[in-house]
Amino acid sequence: MHALFFVPLLMSLLAGTGTWAAGAAAAPPACPALLQQNVLRLQDEKPQSLCQYTGKVVVVVNTASFCGFTPQYKGLEALHARYQSRGLVVLGFPSNDFSQESGSNKDIAAFCENTFGVKFPMFTKTSVSGKDASPLFRQLAEQTGTTPRWNFYKYIIGRDGKATAAFNSMAAPESAKFVAEIEKQLARP
Repeated sequence: MHALFFVPLLMSLLAGTGTWAAGAAAAPPACPALLQQNVLRLQDEKPQSLCQYTGKVVVVVNTASFCGFTPQYKGLEALHARYQSRGLVVLGFPSNDFSQESGSNKDIAAFCENTFGVKFPMFTKTSVSGKDASPLFRQLAEQTGTTPRWNFYKYIIGRDGKATAAFNSMAAPESAKFVAEIEKQLARP
């Protein structure tokens, strides 16, 4: 009688995954330490886990609304749209560390969307350098040896969750070296 109960259960499990091994192989990878961060979404200040980006190539950039590099939002959005289907995500972190981001989180969200059509994920104002740097930016600096010295510093995190490169403000989102590093990381499993 017990065996009759377990046979249908076993059959339904096998039908859902094909085999036990296939079900195990489909398990999501563990969240890497660098992405084990909870941050607040810019638009509504709701908590978000960066673990949701596990297995993706991630570009982390500190932004500001009143900077000479602010037009890079347009290039970052184009980059995000171009490579999103291949596993790229751009994450923006507004910062007033360099005194060029004075608005509220809602003001920043409206500016980014209305001025540059930003659709990539953005998070609330964040300290990116010095003793008050967020844990994410401290870890990025440790892994790359580079701390943001101005707005629009860009870090690339590989699918394995490790920072692979840092680019300063002068590296535009469409610059050859920056795009080449992204494509290199996207080509890796």
